[in-house]
Amino acid sequence: MIGHLAYLAALVALTTAVTSQATSNLSPALFVIGAIGLWRYSWAAVNFGRAAVYILWAYPRQRAGAERAYAARSGPAHAYFMVTTYKIEASITTRVYRSIFLAAARSEGGATIVASVVDEADSRIIQDLFERLQGGSGSVKLIVDRIPGTGKRDAIARSLRLIGREAPSRRDVLIFVDGDSCVPVDIVARAAPFFTNPRVGALTTDEGVEIPDDPLFRNWFNLRFMQRQAMMSSMALGGRVLTLTGRMSVVRADLATDPSFIQQVQYDRIDHWRLGEIRFLTGDDKSTWFWLLSRGYHMTYLPDVSSISMETQPLDGFCESAFVLMRRWFGNMMRTNARALSLGPGRIGAFTWWSILDQRLSIWTTLAGPIAVLATAFFIDPLVIPAYCAWVMFTRYVFCAVLSLFRGGGFPIIYPPLLYFSQISAAAIKSGVIFRLDRQKWTRQATKQTAPVSAAIWLRHATSTGMQALALGWLALGVFVMTDIL
Repeated sequence: MIGHLAYLAALVALTTAVTSQATSNLSPALFVIGAIGLWRYSWAAVNFGRAAVYILWAYPRQRAGAERAYAARSGPAHAYFMVTTYKIEASITTRVYRSIFLAAARSEGGATIVASVVDEADSRIIQDLFERLQGGSGSVKLIVDRIPGTGKRDAIARSLRLIGREAPSRRDVLIFVDGDSCVPVDIVARAAPFFTNPRVGALTTDEGVEIPDDPLFRNWFNLRFMQRQAMMSSMALGGRVLTLTGRMSVVRADLATDPSFIQQVQYDRIDHWRLGEIRFLTGDDKSTWFWLLSRGYHMTYLPDVSSISMETQPLDGFCESAFVLMRRWFGNMMRTNARALSLGPGRIGAFTWWSILDQRLSIWTTLAGPIAVLATAFFIDPLVIPAYCAWVMFTRYVFCAVLSLFRGGGFPIIYPPLLYFSQISAAAIKSGVIFRLDRQKWTRQATKQTAPVSAAIWLRHATSTGMQALALGWLALGVFVMTDIL
């Protein structure tokens, strides 16, 4: 409470520091900031409203109808768990597989677990734990698949082919699980009923996170998952979420073992007019999402079911860790963005299509505000800086207050500055990755390209830098004109 009071007191002080005379000098810049803010926050308000409708009205009715249809079936779904484990601490591996074995034991239709591992030590941990928890139970089957460390996509494809040999039916479900994520013990009972709707191809759930070491990094992740709860719920109202989270998602088993689905996961690629053929190394969840989206399947969201991921800070510093993760996340997003847009609003729904387009528009609208402020402070009046700080503090505080309603209310005072940091950093990073779709690197997996830099590669990198500079230059020029600097 003291932190919130101090924050609001600082907000009032900054607001009163800007005199009415200074405000008249700053009116062009404030108009630009206000207009962009009105656009961005009206879009946020639309999503908040849709999320509230989904959580409070649409989702309870969907769940009730799905459970009635599931109860009327002749038998329950068989659950397949596909888990990839690579370079994860033994204590985390034990927790993850314990949760999977317990969830599998609760599956009324039985369960099959395929564990894809590289290290023999992981294989022993998993098999020993299975023997202790399952004993002689015949309802759960474990397959430990030792593989070469050639990449997560190869591992997933191989596991899906193993599951395909089991001949899953359209009534069965396949649960994708990352090796650092614990599944809810009732995931099968909570998820399987939604697949009684033949239009539903997959679903994902809410997420929680455990980060024991760094409170700032933990708060940043918790804020991201709070935003995710609202945005996923908004998108689910239209029947199509914008991603199938790699940490844990559920796909109809017969679709996940379709040969073309497996082919897309293992060999996904795009042809870019400037960068040539780009094979996807990371972002397998975007590949599965696009396969389902392009074939007209719905993908929904369960806001009252949550997985728990054990996240670790990849680098020593908070900013460095956040940047390396965002480069991977947004690279995956942008590599799939253009081909998803090409499907058209008639095929995937107008709201879904516009939301995908907004992933691009938000880059430039987010960066326009800071550019306007810095230019106005340099050329006109530096008092624009306290005015802008007051605007940022007010809008982000209100934004966090609304977001917190989707997670029970209340938030730490660090959230508003973390929100602003995330928005500006994300826009800056997206403005780079959108011109460098060929650059990919996973946190644990050795996916960074290491080929010698030929003249063609050097030229490609140079043109990427040049095009980004040109785009930012045009953005700055437009801002200068709107703020009467030019």
